[in-house]
Amino acid sequence: MPEFTSDGVRIAFIDAPAQGENRGEPILLIHGFASSFQINWVNPRWVDTLTRAGRRVVAFDNRGHGSSEKLYNPEAYTSQQMAADASNLLEHLSISQADVMGYSMGARISAYLALLRPQQVRSLILGGLGEHLVHGVGLPLGIADAMEAPSIDDLADPTQRMFRAFADKNHSDRAALAACIRGSRQSLTPAEVGRIDRPTLVAVGTKDDIAGDPHGLAAMFAKGEALEIPGRDHNLAVGDKIFKAGALAFLERRA
Repeated sequence: MPEFTSDGVRIAFIDAPAQGENRGEPILLIHGFASSFQINWVNPRWVDTLTRAGRRVVAFDNRGHGSSEKLYNPEAYTSQQMAADASNLLEHLSISQADVMGYSMGARISAYLALLRPQQVRSLILGGLGEHLVHGVGLPLGIADAMEAPSIDDLADPTQRMFRAFADKNHSDRAALAACIRGSRQSLTPAEVGRIDRPTLVAVGTKDDIAGDPHGLAAMFAKGEALEIPGRDHNLAVGDKIFKAGALAFLERRA
C-alpha cells in the first residue's frame, strides 16, 4: 500500500485507474469516523463502481485510522488539518483538481477542503451529513468516552454501543479515535457554506438520525442539491444503490 507524509504524518492511500478506455477524471474519497478507505469505499464497491464509470479513484485512510499514523493529541485532529491531508495528497499525486466525495466525518472534511482550497475541488458529494455541518460539531462527544470504556458492556447508550462495536470489529486504535472525536469538533457557518461555489450534492438516508436535514444544507450552498436515500440509516446508506446512482448522475451533469 503506498504512503506519503502529510505535514509529518504518515498517510496510507490507494490510486485506482479508470477501467477500460475511459477518460479517468479523478475523484477523491474521504471516509468517515472509525472507518477506513477499505471499509467505507472498497467493501461497498464504490471504488469498483467509480472506476467502471471511467473515474480515477484516489482514497486514503484519515490520520488515526486504518493504516495511517495514529496520533493521540486531540489538537492533531482538527477538520482543517484533516482537510490539509486531503489537499496534500492531491498535490503529492500532481492532481490539480478533483471531484471530492466524503461520508459523515469525511463529508465535513470535504467541506473544509472546498472552503480552504477551492481551486482543488471541482465538485462535492457530501454523504451522511446534512444541516449538522452547520448546526452541530460532529458525532456526540460521548463516543470518545465509549472508545475508552473498559468494555462495551459498560455502555448503555445505543449510539455509544454502535460506534464502540464498529471500532472493535475493525480492530481500530480506540485511543486515537477518542482523540479524533475530541479534536475534530468544528462547524461551518451558513456564510462559509455559501462561499463554496462548487456544484454540491448532499445525500442522506431518510432514517439517518445523525446527519441532519439534507435539504436545509443543500439550500445553503451556491449550487447545492439534495438526495434522499430511502429507508436507510447512517450506516446502511453508505453503499446504497440509489446513493451510487445519484452520485454517478451528479458527476455526469456537473459543470
